[in-house]
Amino acid sequence: MIQAKILVIDDESFITWSLKQHLEKEGYEVFTAESGEEGLEVFRTELPDIILLDIHLPGINGLETLEAIRKINKEVIVVIITAHGDIETAVSAIKLGAYDFVEKPFDLNRISVLVKKALETINLKREVTYLREEQYDKYSFNNIIGSSKAMKDVIALAKKVAESDANIILIQGESGTGKNLIARAIHYHSARASEPFVEVTSTAIPDTLIESELFGFEKGAFTDAKASKKGLFELASGGTLYLDEIGDIKPATQAKLLRVIEEKTFKRIGGLKDIVVNVRIIAATNKNLENAVKDGTFRADLYYRLKVIPIFIPPLRERKGDIIPLAMHYIRLFNREFKKNVKGISPEAEKLLMNYPWYGNTRELKNVIERICILEDTDIIYPEHIPSELVDYVGNAEVPTAEEEKASFNIPPEGLSLKNVERDLITKALQMVNGNQTRAARLLGISRDALRYKMQKFGLL
Repeated sequence: MIQAKILVIDDESFITWSLKQHLEKEGYEVFTAESGEEGLEVFRTELPDIILLDIHLPGINGLETLEAIRKINKEVIVVIITAHGDIETAVSAIKLGAYDFVEKPFDLNRISVLVKKALETINLKREVTYLREEQYDKYSFNNIIGSSKAMKDVIALAKKVAESDANIILIQGESGTGKNLIARAIHYHSARASEPFVEVTSTAIPDTLIESELFGFEKGAFTDAKASKKGLFELASGGTLYLDEIGDIKPATQAKLLRVIEEKTFKRIGGLKDIVVNVRIIAATNKNLENAVKDGTFRADLYYRLKVIPIFIPPLRERKGDIIPLAMHYIRLFNREFKKNVKGISPEAEKLLMNYPWYGNTRELKNVIERICILEDTDIIYPEHIPSELVDYVGNAEVPTAEEEKASFNIPPEGLSLKNVERDLITKALQMVNGNQTRAARLLGISRDALRYKMQKFGLL
Protein backbone atom coordinates (compact mmCIF):
# COMPACT_ATOMS: atom_id res chain seq x y z
CA MET A 1 0.00 0.00 0.00
CA ILE A 2 1.36 3.44 -0.98
CA GLN A 3 2.09 5.76 1.96
CA ALA A 4 0.03 8.94 2.08
CA LYS A 5 2.15 12.09 2.08
CA ILE A 6 1.45 14.90 4.57
CA LEU A 7 3.04 18.36 4.62
CA VAL A 8 2.97 20.37 7.87
CA ILE A 9 3.52 24.13 7.47
CA ASP A 10 3.89 25.93 10.84
CA ASP A 11 6.46 28.39 12.20
CA GLU A 12 6.39 26.77 15.67
CA SER A 13 9.04 24.03 15.65
CA PHE A 14 7.39 22.19 18.55
CA ILE A 15 4.12 21.92 16.53
CA THR A 16 5.85 20.62 13.41
CA TRP A 17 7.96 18.17 15.45
CA SER A 18 5.02 16.77 17.46
CA LEU A 19 2.81 16.39 14.37
CA LYS A 20 5.64 14.70 12.44
CA GLN A 21 6.32 12.24 15.27
CA HIS A 22 2.64 11.42 15.75
CA LEU A 23 1.71 11.03 12.08
CA GLU A 24 4.82 8.98 11.20
CA LYS A 25 3.87 6.52 13.96
CA GLU A 26 0.53 6.15 12.17
CA GLY A 27 2.29 5.19 8.95
CA TYR A 28 2.30 8.46 7.00
CA GLU A 29 5.26 10.07 5.21
CA VAL A 30 5.58 13.56 6.74
CA PHE A 31 7.37 16.69 5.47
CA THR A 32 7.67 19.98 7.39
CA ALA A 33 8.17 23.66 6.57
CA GLU A 34 8.35 26.74 8.80
CA SER A 35 7.12 29.38 6.32
CA GLY A 36 4.71 29.74 3.44
CA GLU A 37 7.55 30.17 0.93
CA GLU A 38 9.32 27.00 2.14
CA GLY A 39 6.02 25.16 2.25
CA LEU A 40 5.27 26.00 -1.41
CA GLU A 41 8.71 24.75 -2.41
CA VAL A 42 8.21 21.43 -0.60
CA PHE A 43 4.68 21.21 -2.04
CA ARG A 44 5.97 21.49 -5.62
CA THR A 45 8.67 18.84 -5.15
CA GLU A 46 6.93 16.27 -2.90
CA LEU A 47 3.28 16.59 -4.10
CA PRO A 48 1.67 15.74 -0.73
CA ASP A 49 -1.89 14.40 -0.41
CA ILE A 50 -2.75 16.53 2.65
CA ILE A 51 -1.39 19.83 3.96
CA LEU A 52 -1.75 20.99 7.57
CA LEU A 53 -1.35 24.76 7.25
CA ASP A 54 -1.01 27.33 10.04
CA ILE A 55 -2.79 30.64 9.42
CA HIS A 56 -0.18 32.89 11.12
CA LEU A 57 3.14 32.53 9.31
CA PRO A 58 6.14 34.83 8.77
CA GLY A 59 6.37 36.28 5.26
CA ILE A 60 3.31 35.28 3.25
CA ASN A 61 0.55 34.32 5.66
CA GLY A 62 -1.56 31.18 5.71
CA LEU A 63 -4.40 32.55 3.56
CA GLU A 64 -1.95 33.74 0.88
CA THR A 65 -0.18 30.37 1.00
CA LEU A 66 -3.54 28.61 0.63
CA GLU A 67 -4.39 30.71 -2.44
CA ALA A 68 -1.00 29.89 -4.00
CA ILE A 69 -1.50 26.17 -3.29
CA ARG A 70 -4.98 26.22 -4.87
CA LYS A 71 -3.56 27.86 -8.01
CA ILE A 72 -1.08 25.00 -8.38
CA ASN A 73 -3.47 22.15 -7.50
CA LYS A 74 -7.13 22.60 -6.57
CA GLU A 75 -7.51 18.93 -5.62
CA VAL A 76 -5.04 18.81 -2.71
CA ILE A 77 -6.69 18.80 0.73
CA VAL A 78 -5.68 21.62 3.08
CA VAL A 79 -6.55 21.58 6.80
CA ILE A 80 -6.12 24.96 8.48
CA ILE A 81 -4.48 25.28 11.92
CA THR A 82 -5.69 28.42 13.66
CA ALA A 83 -5.35 30.07 17.05
CA HIS A 84 -8.17 29.73 19.54
CA GLY A 85 -10.92 32.28 18.87
CA ASP A 86 -9.74 33.06 15.33
CA ILE A 87 -12.81 31.42 13.78
CA GLU A 88 -13.44 34.29 11.35
CA THR A 89 -10.10 33.72 9.60
CA ALA A 90 -10.76 29.96 9.50
CA VAL A 91 -14.11 30.58 7.82
CA SER A 92 -12.34 32.77 5.23
CA ALA A 93 -9.97 29.87 4.59
CA ILE A 94 -12.89 27.48 4.08
CA LYS A 95 -14.33 29.91 1.51
CA LEU A 96 -10.98 29.84 -0.30
CA GLY A 97 -11.17 26.05 -0.56
CA ALA A 98 -9.73 24.67 2.70
CA TYR A 99 -11.11 21.26 3.67
CA ASP A 100 -11.51 21.89 7.42
CA PHE A 101 -9.80 23.65 10.35
CA VAL A 102 -8.54 22.78 13.81
CA GLU A 103 -7.90 25.18 16.71
CA LYS A 104 -4.75 25.38 18.84
CA PRO A 105 -4.13 23.84 21.26
CA PHE A 106 -5.32 20.68 19.53
CA ASP A 107 -5.61 17.05 20.51
CA LEU A 108 -3.39 14.81 18.34
CA ASN A 109 -6.20 12.28 18.19
CA ARG A 110 -8.39 14.97 16.60
CA ILE A 111 -5.66 15.40 13.96
CA SER A 112 -5.66 11.62 13.33
CA VAL A 113 -9.42 11.61 12.78
CA LEU A 114 -9.22 14.61 10.41
CA VAL A 115 -6.41 13.04 8.38
CA LYS A 116 -8.27 9.72 8.12
CA LYS A 117 -11.43 11.51 7.03
CA ALA A 118 -9.47 13.55 4.46
CA LEU A 119 -7.87 10.40 3.02
CA GLU A 120 -11.32 8.81 2.66
CA THR A 121 -12.39 11.90 0.70
CA ILE A 122 -9.28 11.63 -1.51
CA ASN A 123 -9.92 7.94 -2.21
CA LEU A 124 -13.55 8.65 -3.00
CA LYS A 125 -12.57 11.40 -5.44
CA ARG A 126 -10.06 9.10 -7.12
CA GLU A 127 -12.67 6.38 -7.42
CA VAL A 128 -15.15 8.82 -8.96
CA THR A 129 -12.47 10.01 -11.41
CA TYR A 130 -11.66 6.40 -12.34
CA LEU A 131 -15.32 5.53 -12.87
CA ARG A 132 -15.85 8.68 -14.92
CA GLU A 133 -12.87 7.84 -17.15
CA GLU A 134 -14.19 4.29 -17.46
CA GLN A 135 -17.57 5.65 -18.60
CA TYR A 136 -15.81 7.97 -21.04
CA ASP A 137 -13.97 5.01 -22.58
CA LYS A 138 -17.08 2.83 -22.61
CA TYR A 139 -19.20 5.46 -24.35
CA SER A 140 -16.53 6.76 -26.69
CA PHE A 141 -17.72 7.58 -30.20
CA ASN A 142 -14.92 5.26 -31.37
CA ASN A 143 -16.78 2.34 -29.77
CA ILE A 144 -19.99 2.94 -31.74
CA ILE A 145 -20.09 0.35 -34.51
CA GLY A 146 -21.22 1.91 -37.75
CA SER A 147 -19.44 1.68 -41.11
CA SER A 148 -22.50 2.64 -43.18
CA LYS A 149 -22.76 6.22 -44.46
CA ALA A 150 -26.03 6.68 -42.54
CA MET A 151 -24.41 5.78 -39.21
CA LYS A 152 -21.26 7.78 -39.94
CA ASP A 153 -23.48 10.82 -40.52
CA VAL A 154 -25.25 10.21 -37.18
CA ILE A 155 -21.93 9.97 -35.32
CA ALA A 156 -20.55 13.10 -37.01
CA LEU A 157 -23.66 15.09 -36.05
CA ALA A 158 -23.60 13.76 -32.47
CA LYS A 159 -19.93 14.80 -32.11
CA LYS A 160 -20.76 18.34 -33.24
CA VAL A 161 -23.65 18.51 -30.80
CA ALA A 162 -21.49 17.20 -27.93
CA GLU A 163 -18.94 19.96 -28.49
CA SER A 164 -21.59 22.68 -28.73
CA ASP A 165 -23.51 24.56 -26.05
CA ALA A 166 -26.84 23.19 -27.31
CA ASN A 167 -28.93 22.21 -24.29
CA ILE A 168 -31.93 20.64 -26.08
CA ILE A 169 -31.44 17.58 -28.30
CA LEU A 170 -34.02 15.19 -29.76
CA ILE A 171 -32.97 11.66 -30.74
CA GLN A 172 -35.48 9.69 -32.81
CA GLY A 173 -35.38 6.10 -33.95
CA GLU A 174 -37.04 2.73 -33.54
CA SER A 175 -36.59 0.70 -30.37
CA GLY A 176 -33.19 -0.96 -30.28
CA THR A 177 -31.39 1.42 -32.67
CA GLY A 178 -29.00 2.76 -30.02
CA LYS A 179 -30.55 6.05 -28.88
CA ASN A 180 -29.25 5.57 -25.32
CA LEU A 181 -25.73 4.90 -26.59
CA ILE A 182 -25.69 8.09 -28.67
CA ALA A 183 -27.10 10.11 -25.75
CA ARG A 184 -24.38 8.88 -23.38
CA ALA A 185 -21.64 9.46 -25.96
CA ILE A 186 -22.83 13.06 -26.36
CA HIS A 187 -22.74 13.56 -22.58
CA TYR A 188 -19.31 11.98 -21.96
CA HIS A 189 -17.72 13.97 -24.81
CA SER A 190 -19.15 17.31 -23.73
CA ALA A 191 -18.08 19.97 -21.26
CA ARG A 192 -20.63 18.41 -18.88
CA ALA A 193 -18.85 15.03 -18.76
CA SER A 194 -17.78 15.45 -15.12
CA GLU A 195 -21.36 16.16 -14.04
CA PRO A 196 -24.24 13.63 -13.64
CA PHE A 197 -25.94 11.75 -16.47
CA VAL A 198 -29.44 11.08 -15.14
CA GLU A 199 -31.72 8.76 -17.11
CA VAL A 200 -35.47 8.54 -16.78
CA THR A 201 -37.66 6.21 -18.84
CA SER A 202 -41.10 7.78 -18.97
CA THR A 203 -42.91 4.48 -19.51
CA ALA A 204 -41.30 2.96 -16.39
CA ILE A 205 -42.86 5.55 -14.06
CA PRO A 206 -46.63 5.64 -13.38
CA ASP A 207 -48.40 8.77 -14.66
CA THR A 208 -49.28 9.72 -11.08
CA LEU A 209 -45.60 9.82 -10.07
CA ILE A 210 -43.84 11.23 -13.13
CA GLU A 211 -44.08 14.87 -12.03
CA SER A 212 -42.83 14.21 -8.50
CA GLU A 213 -39.92 12.20 -9.95
CA LEU A 214 -38.94 14.94 -12.40
CA PHE A 215 -39.53 18.02 -10.25
CA GLY A 216 -39.41 16.71 -6.67
CA PHE A 217 -41.73 17.77 -3.88
CA GLU A 218 -41.85 19.65 -0.60
CA LYS A 219 -42.68 18.11 2.77
CA GLY A 220 -46.47 17.88 3.15
CA ALA A 221 -47.18 18.36 -0.56
CA PHE A 222 -49.29 15.18 -0.43
CA THR A 223 -50.16 12.47 2.09
CA ASP A 224 -46.94 10.43 1.80
CA ALA A 225 -44.59 13.43 1.51
CA LYS A 226 -42.96 13.03 4.95
CA ALA A 227 -39.88 14.98 3.84
CA SER A 228 -38.81 17.18 0.94
CA LYS A 229 -37.23 15.39 -2.02
CA LYS A 230 -35.16 16.64 -4.94
CA GLY A 231 -36.40 15.73 -8.40
CA LEU A 232 -34.35 14.39 -11.30
CA PHE A 233 -33.89 17.87 -12.77
CA GLU A 234 -32.10 18.96 -9.59
CA LEU A 235 -30.06 15.76 -9.40
CA ALA A 236 -28.92 16.29 -13.00
CA SER A 237 -27.94 19.93 -12.38
CA GLY A 238 -24.85 20.85 -14.37
CA GLY A 239 -25.06 17.60 -16.34
CA THR A 240 -27.49 15.83 -18.65
CA LEU A 241 -31.06 14.67 -18.12
CA TYR A 242 -31.94 11.89 -20.58
CA LEU A 243 -35.71 11.68 -21.08
CA ASP A 244 -36.35 8.36 -22.79
CA GLU A 245 -39.72 7.74 -24.49
CA ILE A 246 -40.74 11.38 -24.21
CA GLY A 247 -43.58 10.68 -26.64
CA ASP A 248 -45.41 8.82 -23.85
CA ILE A 249 -45.44 11.72 -21.37
CA LYS A 250 -48.92 13.06 -20.67
CA PRO A 251 -49.92 16.60 -21.86
CA ALA A 252 -49.98 18.07 -18.31
CA THR A 253 -46.36 17.06 -17.74
CA GLN A 254 -45.45 18.21 -21.26
CA ALA A 255 -46.56 21.75 -20.29
CA LYS A 256 -44.24 21.75 -17.26
CA LEU A 257 -41.35 20.42 -19.34
CA LEU A 258 -41.87 23.24 -21.81
CA ARG A 259 -41.64 25.79 -18.98
CA VAL A 260 -38.36 24.29 -17.73
CA ILE A 261 -36.91 24.37 -21.25
CA GLU A 262 -37.96 27.96 -21.92
CA GLU A 263 -37.47 29.55 -18.50
CA LYS A 264 -34.85 27.21 -17.00
CA THR A 265 -36.79 27.26 -13.74
CA PHE A 266 -39.41 25.09 -12.05
CA LYS A 267 -41.16 24.62 -8.73
CA ARG A 268 -41.23 21.44 -6.69
CA ILE A 269 -44.71 20.03 -6.11
CA GLY A 270 -46.14 21.96 -3.17
CA GLY A 271 -43.35 24.52 -3.40
CA LEU A 272 -43.46 28.28 -3.92
CA LYS A 273 -39.79 28.91 -4.69
CA ASP A 274 -38.50 28.92 -8.28
CA ILE A 275 -35.52 26.58 -8.65
CA VAL A 276 -33.03 27.58 -11.35
CA VAL A 277 -31.69 24.61 -13.29
CA ASN A 278 -28.66 24.32 -15.58
CA VAL A 279 -29.07 21.04 -17.41
CA ARG A 280 -28.80 19.67 -20.94
CA ILE A 281 -31.94 17.79 -21.93
CA ILE A 282 -31.61 14.90 -24.35
CA ALA A 283 -35.07 13.61 -25.26
CA ALA A 284 -35.54 10.33 -27.12
CA THR A 285 -38.53 8.60 -28.69
CA ASN A 286 -39.43 5.72 -30.97
CA LYS A 287 -42.64 7.49 -31.95
CA ASN A 288 -43.39 9.80 -34.85
CA LEU A 289 -43.87 13.00 -32.84
CA GLU A 290 -45.09 14.88 -35.91
CA ASN A 291 -48.02 12.46 -36.17
CA ALA A 292 -48.56 12.72 -32.40
CA VAL A 293 -48.85 16.51 -32.79
CA LYS A 294 -51.44 16.04 -35.54
CA ASP A 295 -53.33 13.54 -33.34
CA GLY A 296 -53.31 16.01 -30.46
CA THR A 297 -51.42 13.68 -28.09
CA PHE A 298 -48.21 15.76 -28.10
CA ARG A 299 -47.92 19.54 -27.71
CA ALA A 300 -46.85 21.30 -30.90
CA ASP A 301 -44.92 24.00 -28.99
CA LEU A 302 -42.91 21.38 -27.07
CA TYR A 303 -42.23 19.40 -30.25
CA TYR A 304 -40.88 22.41 -32.13
CA ARG A 305 -38.78 23.39 -29.10
CA LEU A 306 -37.29 19.89 -28.90
CA LYS A 307 -36.53 19.48 -32.59
CA VAL A 308 -34.05 22.39 -32.80
CA ILE A 309 -31.31 19.75 -33.13
CA PRO A 310 -32.87 16.44 -34.21
CA ILE A 311 -30.78 13.31 -34.58
CA PHE A 312 -32.46 10.44 -36.44
CA ILE A 313 -30.96 6.96 -36.13
CA PRO A 314 -32.02 4.81 -39.12
CA PRO A 315 -33.25 1.26 -38.46
CA LEU A 316 -30.71 -1.52 -38.97
CA ARG A 317 -32.46 -2.85 -42.12
CA GLU A 318 -31.73 0.51 -43.80
CA ARG A 319 -28.01 0.29 -43.03
CA LYS A 320 -27.19 -3.29 -43.95
CA GLY A 321 -23.47 -2.49 -44.05
CA ASP A 322 -23.52 -2.36 -40.25
CA ILE A 323 -25.07 -5.81 -39.69
CA ILE A 324 -21.94 -8.00 -39.99
CA PRO A 325 -19.58 -5.58 -38.17
CA LEU A 326 -22.13 -5.41 -35.32
CA ALA A 327 -22.50 -9.20 -35.29
CA MET A 328 -18.71 -9.60 -35.04
CA HIS A 329 -18.62 -7.02 -32.24
CA TYR A 330 -21.22 -9.01 -30.28
CA ILE A 331 -19.34 -12.24 -30.96
CA ARG A 332 -16.19 -10.76 -29.39
CA LEU A 333 -18.27 -9.49 -26.47
CA PHE A 334 -19.88 -12.86 -25.75
CA ASN A 335 -16.65 -14.79 -26.38
CA ARG A 336 -15.23 -12.95 -23.35
CA GLU A 337 -18.39 -13.32 -21.28
CA PHE A 338 -19.05 -17.02 -21.95
CA LYS A 339 -15.43 -18.17 -22.52
CA LYS A 340 -16.19 -19.16 -26.13
CA ASN A 341 -13.97 -19.06 -29.22
CA VAL A 342 -16.26 -18.15 -32.10
CA LYS A 343 -13.98 -16.78 -34.83
CA GLY A 344 -16.38 -15.75 -37.56
CA ILE A 345 -19.50 -16.21 -39.67
CA SER A 346 -19.74 -18.32 -42.83
CA PRO A 347 -20.77 -16.56 -46.09
CA GLU A 348 -24.11 -18.45 -46.09
CA ALA A 349 -24.88 -17.39 -42.54
CA GLU A 350 -23.84 -13.82 -43.35
CA LYS A 351 -26.35 -13.83 -46.22
CA LEU A 352 -29.12 -14.90 -43.84
CA LEU A 353 -28.23 -12.16 -41.36
CA MET A 354 -28.05 -9.56 -44.14
CA ASN A 355 -31.45 -10.51 -45.60
CA TYR A 356 -33.34 -10.54 -42.29
CA PRO A 357 -35.17 -7.21 -41.65
CA TRP A 358 -34.24 -6.90 -37.92
CA TYR A 359 -37.36 -5.13 -36.75
CA GLY A 360 -35.88 -5.23 -33.24
CA ASN A 361 -32.74 -3.57 -34.63
CA THR A 362 -29.36 -3.91 -32.88
CA ARG A 363 -31.02 -5.22 -29.72
CA GLU A 364 -32.53 -8.15 -31.64
CA LEU A 365 -29.24 -8.86 -33.43
CA LYS A 366 -27.39 -8.84 -30.11
CA ASN A 367 -29.91 -11.30 -28.62
CA VAL A 368 -29.54 -13.66 -31.59
CA ILE A 369 -25.72 -13.65 -31.36
CA GLU A 370 -25.88 -14.15 -27.58
CA ARG A 371 -28.20 -17.14 -28.03
CA ILE A 372 -25.83 -18.70 -30.60
CA CYS A 373 -22.77 -18.16 -28.40
CA ILE A 374 -24.50 -19.74 -25.39
CA LEU A 375 -26.09 -22.75 -27.12
CA GLU A 376 -23.73 -23.63 -29.97
CA ASP A 377 -20.29 -25.20 -29.69
CA THR A 378 -18.62 -23.96 -32.86
CA ASP A 379 -15.81 -21.71 -34.00
CA ILE A 380 -17.68 -20.62 -37.14
CA ILE A 381 -21.38 -19.71 -37.27
CA TYR A 382 -23.16 -21.62 -40.05
CA PRO A 383 -26.83 -21.38 -41.13
CA GLU A 384 -27.76 -24.36 -38.94
CA HIS A 385 -26.67 -22.37 -35.86
CA ILE A 386 -29.01 -19.47 -36.63
CA PRO A 387 -32.48 -19.61 -34.97
CA SER A 388 -34.99 -21.43 -37.18
CA GLU A 389 -37.56 -18.61 -37.11
CA LEU A 390 -35.03 -16.26 -38.66
CA VAL A 391 -33.99 -18.80 -41.32
CA ASP A 392 -37.65 -19.56 -42.12
CA TYR A 393 -38.49 -15.88 -42.47
CA VAL A 394 -35.62 -15.23 -44.88
CA GLY A 395 -36.41 -18.41 -46.81
CA ASN A 396 -40.06 -17.46 -47.25
CA ALA A 397 -39.16 -13.94 -48.26
CA GLU A 398 -36.79 -15.19 -50.96
CA VAL A 399 -39.32 -17.49 -52.66
CA PRO A 400 -42.16 -15.49 -54.27
CA THR A 401 -45.56 -17.11 -54.81
CA ALA A 402 -46.99 -17.61 -58.29
CA GLU A 403 -49.48 -14.83 -57.59
CA GLU A 404 -46.65 -12.47 -56.62
CA GLU A 405 -44.73 -13.30 -59.81
CA LYS A 406 -47.83 -12.55 -61.93
CA ALA A 407 -48.73 -9.39 -60.02
CA SER A 408 -48.19 -6.07 -61.77
CA PHE A 409 -48.94 -2.52 -60.89
CA ASN A 410 -49.42 0.45 -63.17
CA ILE A 411 -48.12 3.83 -62.02
CA PRO A 412 -50.34 6.71 -63.20
CA PRO A 413 -48.66 9.55 -65.16
CA GLU A 414 -49.20 12.01 -62.28
CA GLY A 415 -47.35 9.68 -59.90
CA LEU A 416 -48.41 8.33 -56.50
CA SER A 417 -47.44 8.13 -52.82
CA LEU A 418 -45.72 4.81 -51.99
CA LYS A 419 -46.58 5.36 -48.34
CA ASN A 420 -50.29 5.69 -49.15
CA VAL A 421 -50.20 2.63 -51.45
CA GLU A 422 -48.59 0.51 -48.71
CA ARG A 423 -51.08 1.73 -46.11
CA ASP A 424 -54.04 1.02 -48.48
CA LEU A 425 -52.76 -2.48 -49.29
CA ILE A 426 -52.45 -3.32 -45.59
CA THR A 427 -55.90 -1.89 -44.87
CA LYS A 428 -57.49 -3.90 -47.73
CA ALA A 429 -55.71 -7.11 -46.71
CA LEU A 430 -57.01 -6.72 -43.14
CA GLN A 431 -60.53 -6.04 -44.42
CA MET A 432 -60.44 -9.18 -46.58
CA VAL A 433 -59.67 -11.41 -43.58
CA ASN A 434 -61.81 -9.57 -40.99
CA GLY A 435 -58.76 -8.15 -39.19
CA ASN A 436 -56.89 -11.45 -38.78
CA GLN A 437 -53.27 -10.29 -38.74
CA THR A 438 -51.72 -13.72 -39.43
CA ARG A 439 -53.86 -14.24 -42.56
CA ALA A 440 -53.34 -10.64 -43.70
CA ALA A 441 -49.55 -11.09 -43.38
CA ARG A 442 -49.81 -14.26 -45.48
CA LEU A 443 -51.75 -12.38 -48.16
CA LEU A 444 -49.08 -9.69 -48.28
CA GLY A 445 -46.17 -12.15 -48.25
CA ILE A 446 -44.61 -10.82 -45.04
CA SER A 447 -44.27 -12.04 -41.46
CA ARG A 448 -46.84 -11.18 -38.80
CA ASP A 449 -44.17 -9.19 -36.91
CA ALA A 450 -43.41 -7.18 -40.05
CA LEU A 451 -47.12 -6.52 -40.54
CA ARG A 452 -47.54 -5.33 -36.94
CA TYR A 453 -44.55 -3.04 -37.33
CA LYS A 454 -46.08 -1.48 -40.46
CA MET A 455 -49.49 -1.21 -38.82
CA GLN A 456 -47.90 0.69 -35.92
CA LYS A 457 -45.99 2.87 -38.40
CA PHE A 458 -49.20 3.82 -40.24
CA GLY A 459 -51.30 4.17 -37.09
CA LEU A 460 -53.45 1.11 -37.83
CA LEU A 461 -52.98 -0.59 -34.44
